[in-house]
Amino acid sequence: MNELTRRDEMSLAGAALRGAPWKAAAITGGATAAISFLMGIILPGPADLTWALCLGISVFSLVASVGAVSKPNVGDRVTRQARLWSLRHPWRFALYPGIAAAIVMYPVQLVFDQEGVFGAAWDALWGGALVYLMAAIAAVSMKGRAQSAR
Repeated sequence: MNELTRRDEMSLAGAALRGAPWKAAAITGGATAAISFLMGIILPGPADLTWALCLGISVFSLVASVGAVSKPNVGDRVTRQARLWSLRHPWRFALYPGIAAAIVMYPVQLVFDQEGVFGAAWDALWGGALVYLMAAIAAVSMKGRAQSAR
């Protein structure tokens, strides 16, 4: 059997993510960020906008990635095959939402947290790693859907 290149894996992950519930992910991520910031205002201690925004980005990425693979039988042929590949290779699939989350978190960390280039990169990398881990675990838990979808 032919091995897939990184480019092929990226295309498959992108095709699986094409059918993600983007509207639900945006609403959930935005609501999480807003609630987190408001809780920081209400509760004692300083409200941390950077934390709230990065939490919202993380939740957005998780909802999108889990929603993308949750229904492997829905969508056109290419999307279905990409979703099945994602369920069979959850650690490879989760790499791309994790990287995307880290890329989006970096300017947030850089602008709002004012830690500097390397501090922002470090924090964004850790945020992306957590998204990667949680998305992969969620996809592993749904791996049985790949066998039932055949």
